[in-house]
Amino acid sequence: MEQSTISIRIDSQLKREFEEFCKNVGMNMTTAISIFAKAVVKEQRIPFEISTDPFYSEKNMARLRKSMQEMEENGAETR
Repeated sequence: MEQSTISIRIDSQLKREFEEFCKNVGMNMTTAISIFAKAVVKEQRIPFEISTDPFYSEKNMARLRKSMQEMEENGAETR
């Protein structure tokens, strides 16, 4: 099988922690990433759930901006 190289940039601390994890489970990062890629291709999806923190939803952020504006307006009135 012909081999290819992938070059990625990640946070240095994350890289160290990932290397340590891989070492602890008896593999290297190349093997771990290859396992991930094979699972993605086989399942045709990311093999775990990816979700966002609902705190940062546009609806909630709009509500927070409105609340902050009201607080600023009310604070100016009570001075």
